[in-house]
Formats: sequence, C-alpha cells, structure tokens
Amino acid sequence: MATLNEIARDMVSDRRGILAADESIGTMSARLEGVGVTASDENRRVYRELIVTTPDLVDSISGVILADDTTRQKLSDGRTFPQALKDMGMLAGIKVDTGAKPLAGAPGEKVTEGLDGLRERIAEYVELGSSFAKWRAVITIGDGIPTERAVRANAHALARYAGLCQEGGLVPIVEPEVLMDGAHSLGQCQQVTRAVLRVLFDELDLMRVRLDSMVLKPNMVVAGKNCPEQPGVDLVAQTTVDTLRDTVPAEVPGIAFLSGGQSPELATRHLGAMQNCGDLPWELTYSFGRALVGPALETWRGDGARWADAQRALSVRAVANAAAR
Repeated sequence: MATLNEIARDMVSDRRGILAADESIGTMSARLEGVGVTASDENRRVYRELIVTTPDLVDSISGVILADDTTRQKLSDGRTFPQALKDMGMLAGIKVDTGAKPLAGAPGEKVTEGLDGLRERIAEYVELGSSFAKWRAVITIGDGIPTERAVRANAHALARYAGLCQEGGLVPIVEPEVLMDGAHSLGQCQQVTRAVLRVLFDELDLMRVRLDSMVLKPNMVVAGKNCPEQPGVDLVAQTTVDTLRDTVPAEVPGIAFLSGGQSPELATRHLGAMQNCGDLPWELTYSFGRALVGPALETWRGDGARWADAQRALSVRAVANAAAR
C-alpha cells in the first residue's frame, strides 16, 4: 500500500494535474441549467461520467476531486466513480468541507465549516475508495478585510482538517483561496496571500501536519478582476513564485494552483510562465475546475451526439496545461 507521501508525490508528478469536479449539487445544477440541461441527479451523473471517461485523461490528470454524491454514484457500466478512476490509473479525491459560512462578528468574511464528524466521514471515504481530500477556505480582500480573526479562523480549520486526513489515511489538499473578487491591486493580493500562507503554515506546524504528505492549493497572485490595471503574464508568474518562496517550506511536495475564475487560456499561460522562474523546491502544477471542464460543458449541452466533441474539448485543455508544466 502506498504511503501518504508517495500518494502526494504521485498527485503532482509527471506533468500531470488534478481535476476539480467537486461542485455542490446546487452549483452543478446551476451550471447545467446555464447550458440548457435539466438539473437532475441523472444529468449530473452523466456529465461527470463524460468527464472521467475522457480518453487518455490519465496522461494529463493524476486525480479527480469528487463531491459526496458522485462518490456514491455509479457509471453506466456499474462501476463506482472511485473504482473507475482507479481502473484508469487515476486517484479519487473527495471534498469534505461543508461550505463557507458567515464568520460571527465579521461582516463580509466567512469561515469554512465541516469539522464536526469529519473523522468518521474520512473513514467512510477511505472505504469508498478515496485517496485524498480537499477543504477550501475563502479570503476576501476589501475595505478593512481580511481581518486577522478571519485569516486565523480559516487557517486553524484547514490545519485541523489536514491533521484528521493524515490520521485517517487521506492526503489533504489544503486550499486557502484569496479571491479575485474586487478591485485590489497585484500588490495587495501579494500582501494578503503572503500573510495567509504564513499563518497557515504556523497552524499546520501546531497541528503536527506532515508537510511531505500534503498538497497546497493556493490562488495565483493576481489583481482583482475589477482592478483597472491588470498585470502581464510574466509579472503575475514572478510575483506568485516570489510569494511562495517566502512562505512555503521545501518539504511540501507540490503546489497545485486553483484557477480562481481566470479564463482557461490565461490560467494556462500563467502556469506556463511560472516554470521559467528558476529552480524551485516543489512541483508547480494545477488543480483546475471550470478552467478545465468549462469548454466540455459548453460543448456537450446535454446532447449525446456531442459526447465525443465535449471529451475532446476537455482533452485539449488538459493537454495544454500538462504541456505548460
């Protein structure tokens, strides 16, 4: 049986990335309805079967993060999603948080919940075939925020989650996302991202989380989407790498960036530019959701005749990101 360190390294190895297909039922239903597909359990299942059965996906994708409902569903051939992924040479992951909720006494800020009962849920997900897990915290930049209270609350929850995962036999993906929402500058994003990562690794150390058996999933350091001055690709890449060098210990096997609402093409260009920023102690890869599967959903639109075309659209994005590494 592979150790957690071996699984973590496999997740970021061989130019491959991690596909995030863990949207909640509400989010996935809205995306289906947005392309004219009726939101139902069966349509959500069919769409995710389209994703995971894309030919040669294993060449670009090491693992797929699933939602709870997908983990319990089966493909049309009767295999569970985790079993099908294993058969195709990919790892199955599971989203275990229960969402970001308003933080008491902190207007405009949220803390991610889901620690209650997590030890027992992890044990069940291991039985269902999961090899790794994901927990997402969200940090907003705005007038007077983020506060230290919000940063520490989210970092503490991430660290407790990571410790429980490793205790229970799952590799934790630790995801502190500084949101693109707003008009903040590149410099403001760098300042907040640096502060968040420093607090996060303090909390991980306090909880005795093994850094060599986790994957970090941070935001890229970018200007807010409403900022009038948008930096170039090379500047974003260098600023992001500089921020990580300041904050992320070398023991971490890999950093798998989220796309955070960037266009598929721009996220790929940023990832590619980072590979030219000198020698780094960790692998730099991707863990994209919409930036990978968005074109496939737009192509499919619930039409079985477009199944192969939709899979080709996903394959193009996955191959492009692997090539960018």
